[in-house]
Amino acid sequence: MAKVQDLYGVCPYFTSQKILSGKWAILILHHLDGETLRFSELEKRLGKITQSTLTKQLRALEENNLINRKVYNQVPPKVEYSLSELGILFKPVLASLAIWGNSYIDYLNKEKSNQNS
Repeated sequence: MAKVQDLYGVCPYFTSQKILSGKWAILILHHLDGETLRFSELEKRLGKITQSTLTKQLRALEENNLINRKVYNQVPPKVEYSLSELGILFKPVLASLAIWGNSYIDYLNKEKSNQNS
């Protein structure tokens, strides 16, 4: 059996999990779906995320070519983030996750309702 570190780039599930392993990765990709946002806009939309964590997560997504980072040469500095071509290919996966997530929320609500009956 292959060692775990040998599975990156070989096993599609392991590779996907590694690229999306950050707690905020999927939410960042969701917020960049169809929009170009600045750091502060992402920070506001995500709520309880530190600047350092957001910076690390954005760097990781950029290194994995899921997002683009555009730096404008001006004062004060302006940086915008958007989905890359590879990130755009991830949009159907985001849509599927939303459908599954909504189904699971419905399931949880039914379970809670049954427990309260």
